[in-house]
Amino acid sequence: MAWLVYRLTNSPLLLGVVGFVGQIPTFLFSPFAGVLADRHNRRNMLVITQTFSLIQAAVLCFLVFTKHIQIWQIIVLSASLGIINSFDIPIRQAFTVEMIEDRQDLSNAIALNSSMVNAARLIGPSLAGILIASVGEGMCFLLNAISYIPVIASLMAMKINKVNLRLNHRHVLKELKEGFSYALNFYPIKIILVLLALVSLMGVPYQILMPVFARDIFHGGPHTLGFLVAMSGIGALAGAIYLASRKTVLGLGRIIALTAGVFGICIIAFSLSRVLWVSMLILLFGGFAMMVQMAASNTILQTIVEEDKRGRVMSFYTMSFMGMAPFGSLLAGSLATKIGSPHTLLFGGICCIIGALIFSLKLPSIREKIRPVYVKKGIIPEVAKGIQSASGFVNFVKD
Repeated sequence: MAWLVYRLTNSPLLLGVVGFVGQIPTFLFSPFAGVLADRHNRRNMLVITQTFSLIQAAVLCFLVFTKHIQIWQIIVLSASLGIINSFDIPIRQAFTVEMIEDRQDLSNAIALNSSMVNAARLIGPSLAGILIASVGEGMCFLLNAISYIPVIASLMAMKINKVNLRLNHRHVLKELKEGFSYALNFYPIKIILVLLALVSLMGVPYQILMPVFARDIFHGGPHTLGFLVAMSGIGALAGAIYLASRKTVLGLGRIIALTAGVFGICIIAFSLSRVLWVSMLILLFGGFAMMVQMAASNTILQTIVEEDKRGRVMSFYTMSFMGMAPFGSLLAGSLATKIGSPHTLLFGGICCIIGALIFSLKLPSIREKIRPVYVKKGIIPEVAKGIQSASGFVNFVKD
């Protein structure tokens, strides 16, 4: 879509507009999606969102093939997809637990999902580039529309664990307020979401400034940008695979603090580097740290949240992770105009490090609040059974 916009308009501003209208609905509508996810059958709602996504893709495909596509249509369709995704993503996050039988596999399931996402980030653009060069954008949009059919069929074919949903529905705003109150008053959820939002606002927007570094700092072209993006994606994929290999959620709090700090350091190092291969290596570690922090936060939230509030908490996670993206992009763009791209990333990296340090100082309080939940769910079996040996307690404290 970005390539189509630039081909039609040659306007970087309209590229930003299309990106913004596609992202901002996640911030605005995700909380309401969380309320729906706690009220209704999540699989059925996913079938609905995927069907609407199919329709959106089909309309875009038709307009391109018939050569009637105009920029205002792309903006409307981008906003439509943004609204659909603002409901689809938190519902899909909440649906994750219904697809696995053993809650001990939750962290692995989340990490495997992240692996697929990042593999798609690496493979998808390459395939799209080949298709655009050979048969045009329309074929990309056609394949995209067709791809929703097996997704919908897979959802319909699933045999899932039934989750008891609340029947005493109240007003949407009251349930939304209840969700916000729960997240703000349960300290571990609040502090994880705050750190996630901070990193998403100040650190993740380094991606939007990548073309500036590729062209103006490293004096390269599209291939240079491709190398930088690919290294970040490979690092993120490695991070997801690392999390998928872990067998327990214990210790993830410490990992969140560590990786948020490492990500900030990598952003600072990238802003100071003027050697391409060094910057590529930095982005490899930065992508790893970013993915581990995001996915580990998701895992802990999914593990400790109360079932009847899962959808709303996952919507807040989506807001913190993806909903901050348009604001981060605008902030990074405006700062880069005033103080330059390297200084913008330097400032963002420092903010991430400060957030990581504060989070690490709060870890004892987080562990204290989370421990009863882990005991109740049997994640700490020795404590749950009353077998609290000195060595076992020491190991738990370390985790």
